Amino acid sequence: MRHSISLLALALSLSLFTQAQTSDAGVSAKARQIHDSALVVDTHADTPQRFLDENYDIGSTDPKDHGHISLDKAKAGNLGAEFFSIWVEPETNQGHFARHTLDLIDAVYEQAARHPDRMVMAFSVDDIERAHKQKKLAALMGIEGGHSIENDVRVLRAFYRLGIRYMTLSWSNTNEWADSSGDINNPKVEHHNGLTDGGKQIVLEMNRLGMLVDISHVTDKTFYDVIAVTKAPVIASHSCARALTNHPRNMTDDMLRAVARNGGVVQVNFYNAFIDEDYRKAAETQMKDRDAALKTYMDQRKTAGQTVTYLDADRIEREWAAKVPRPPLKSLIDHIDHVAKVAGIDHVGLGSDFDGVSGATPQGIDSAADLPKITQALLDRGYSAGDIKKILGGNLLRVFREAERVSREMQAATQH
Repeated sequence: MRHSISLLALALSLSLFTQAQTSDAGVSAKARQIHDSALVVDTHADTPQRFLDENYDIGSTDPKDHGHISLDKAKAGNLGAEFFSIWVEPETNQGHFARHTLDLIDAVYEQAARHPDRMVMAFSVDDIERAHKQKKLAALMGIEGGHSIENDVRVLRAFYRLGIRYMTLSWSNTNEWADSSGDINNPKVEHHNGLTDGGKQIVLEMNRLGMLVDISHVTDKTFYDVIAVTKAPVIASHSCARALTNHPRNMTDDMLRAVARNGGVVQVNFYNAFIDEDYRKAAETQMKDRDAALKTYMDQRKTAGQTVTYLDADRIEREWAAKVPRPPLKSLIDHIDHVAKVAGIDHVGLGSDFDGVSGATPQGIDSAADLPKITQALLDRGYSAGDIKKILGGNLLRVFREAERVSREMQAATQH
């Protein structure tokens, strides 16, 4: 009998030991400790579209909600700071880009006002660190697409005053001063061979303001023009490595090395078509049919006198994305690993594109709650705790702080 009890005790202690070693969904106690002691920063989430079009509440606890970002999901994944993407769809907002930008900015502020105990607007590295100590989600904002400023540097300055802390110079559409990779092969679009002189002045004004210059979405030539003119480190808020996945939105190894020389950081995107070549090819094959289905739906709504919202498009894109098998988490980690090896460990971070990729994220990454799995995967590949913390947010905070320093210097120089 005593022997049976000791076996039972041994089995129980082994069970408890296993539980201690492996917490939620395959994340070890060591990985969880590293992750929870880090200040995790993500530089791209499209959730403001949901705030505006769906009246979505970030405090939602709806178990059926398919979104990537909520306060509970952020807490579960120890997400400390999120840059919410202020993206103005260029076709449906013709003539009022700046106004729609303001609507989206307001939507983020309203969420923070609704949940002051769990979320706070942040405008600096110090703000992010203060929010983290208070155990609140630091909410920052980045404009995705230079068309939002309507070619007016005064509008750029106004957006900075409202809290915008980065601007992606172009979205998938070329604007009047910066070429985009999204339409570079479209002969109907007037291109500039990179940045115009006016575009270079906008980059310098962003440096002066302390607004991070984001080179995701731009053409290779635009990228190199930015590197030549900027006085502060740049970011790629949500981009991957072209050597692994041959997509024009991704960055070549030469570009990765240029970011390293500049002192900037590449925030790796979680979108399947950017991280997995097989998925990219499959998605490309169905693109024409998917776009046709979306156009048919939009035309039907237009005929009925109804508008098409972000949610409508997202639903259709989710249906098509579900037809292609999700790649393994390994695909995402491969890109983080590649950027770390080519650019250096100080020049890679996380730019998820949460709520902007219509469910097309790798296996195991269903929301911000799954971020600890990335830490586990990096630990499995031999990354140290210190290097993992750099990837999770430390590198971005360093670049942000350097941009703040450059801003102070430039502003002081103009005052004399």
